[in-house]
Amino acid sequence: MGTGDQGSGTRDCCSENSAASGICSGNPNSSSQLSALSPQPPVPDPPFPYLNENDRYLFPPPETWEDWIIAVGGNLSPGMLLSAYEQGIFPWYGPEDPILWQSPDPRMLIFPETLHISRSMKKILDNNVFEIALNRDFAAVICGCAETKRPSQGGTWITADIITAYTEMHRLGWALSAEAYLDGELAGGCYGVRIGKAFFGESMFAKKPNASKAAFLSLACFLFANGVEFIDCQVPTDHLRSLGGKVMSRMNFLALLKETLLPFPIPYSPLSIV
Repeated sequence: MGTGDQGSGTRDCCSENSAASGICSGNPNSSSQLSALSPQPPVPDPPFPYLNENDRYLFPPPETWEDWIIAVGGNLSPGMLLSAYEQGIFPWYGPEDPILWQSPDPRMLIFPETLHISRSMKKILDNNVFEIALNRDFAAVICGCAETKRPSQGGTWITADIITAYTEMHRLGWALSAEAYLDGELAGGCYGVRIGKAFFGESMFAKKPNASKAAFLSLACFLFANGVEFIDCQVPTDHLRSLGGKVMSRMNFLALLKETLLPFPIPYSPLSIV
């Protein structure tokens, strides 16, 4: 792994757009369907070890960070992903890029006291317009997010290797999804990673208006009612502000993250930067 400069791609972790069709439909575990998302997915560093969920990797210290990109390379094994989130970092890169580990500055977070449910959305939730479920179909949600066309992006950053890695994280109990169904069909959803009292939102999608917001707001209420202290929304957007997102400097976010995860000691292994 090595350090790098800020990439030119964009990442919209919480937006509602119509989903494209066909790429990930059917069996989400089909290797042919996964490879269709990224014909030539980034190849992990061959010498870099696979880290299970109990292993940890120490990224460069924050005082050395100059841009959003903190490191380049490695792999998407569970221990690497958990190490990254615990240090305020996450993978974000395009289909033709190596694995890029980023930490935006500033950051956007939603807290229990700032979560905003508009009058119209409250009516939708109160009237049970959508059937809301948690962890019913993680594979369909992440594929839905991958298929969604976003006006600000030339293509998806949720490539085959991302789908495989987060599906494994879901199997291990770290990645969660929320689904919104309309007339028995999946209309939208969102997913992210929970570590202790922190939740890291990754992406959301909607095939029907308000479906992803219904799923996200329901998940947020569930998380806050069960001990989560903040939702990390990563990159600030107007849409996130409308849901109660607050901008925070990266250094303040890292301090808050450290304090939040303090009851959960992080046993770092003595792996060095490659």
